[in-house]
Amino acid sequence: MQVFSNPVGDGSLWFDNLTTAAGIPVAYDPQARAFLAMPPFCANRERIGCNWIAPAEGELCRACAMTAITPDLSVADALTHWAQTETAKRWVLDNLGRWHWFRPEDPGTRPVFHLLAEYDAPAPMGHANGVVTISVAEADPVLRNQRRKALGEPYRTMIGHMRHEIAHMLWWRLSIRSDFLDAFRAMFGDERDNYGDALKRHYHDGPPQDWQQRYLSSYASAHPHEDWAETTAHLLHLTDITDSFIATGLSSPELPSPSWNAYAETDSERLIYVGASIAIGINHINRAMGLPDLYPFLLAGATHRKLAFVHNWLRRGAQGI
Repeated sequence: MQVFSNPVGDGSLWFDNLTTAAGIPVAYDPQARAFLAMPPFCANRERIGCNWIAPAEGELCRACAMTAITPDLSVADALTHWAQTETAKRWVLDNLGRWHWFRPEDPGTRPVFHLLAEYDAPAPMGHANGVVTISVAEADPVLRNQRRKALGEPYRTMIGHMRHEIAHMLWWRLSIRSDFLDAFRAMFGDERDNYGDALKRHYHDGPPQDWQQRYLSSYASAHPHEDWAETTAHLLHLTDITDSFIATGLSSPELPSPSWNAYAETDSERLIYVGASIAIGINHINRAMGLPDLYPFLLAGATHRKLAFVHNWLRRGAQGI
């Protein structure tokens, strides 16, 4: 994610800013990828802190308009969790917008979001036919960490959830192309294998012993759909880690140039290598503070090939040029 210029003074703005340091209201224009002073604000600005522009006063921004079901606000902390979930959604949509997904020039279907509060049991998370369902309760770091530990996951965040579930939607979009399906099956396996049975086997038997040589996570080994979603999420992780690293003025001998644009890179292997190298370096810094690794994953040869496959399809953009 980039660091943005202040349109009304000195200093920089970060992606989630609602005002400048001087208190002047600003909003983000995802088409121009820049902040504007006093544009039409999203109707959700006061309610959940959305900082994107709207087409007109009183209307929702492009991202908020994709949410068809909002959480039940009678549930404790649902409003706060909804706001944090929408923030994660905007971040991921803007990432994908760098490759022209879900922007006005994209002729295809947009995702529809169902954002659910939780009562006495976990709410479902998933994707079906263009609808992405997310439990906003997972914005609570205590609950999310409990589930991360229970499921034996090294990483679990709201941005991670958004990247994974939107990845399923991207597969759904791409699957209308026969050239994609043939190539996908050759790389990931046949997604027509019964999904429900595959998940039951995974949770009953666990992943194959050699899963780390073939998959980015144990869950990716459950079914080709999950392998695609995990791999796509990781491609977005690595690309945005690199983009954010450069945007803050940091440097590394692994970078092709100080102003290198990770989202414009066409060489998949170069992008993956640079992203992984930067992530390993930041892991080392985190350990100095007693924090978990930023990117607690190993990239085997097979996962490199899968990441390159996803990059090849996503970077071409929504029109698949």
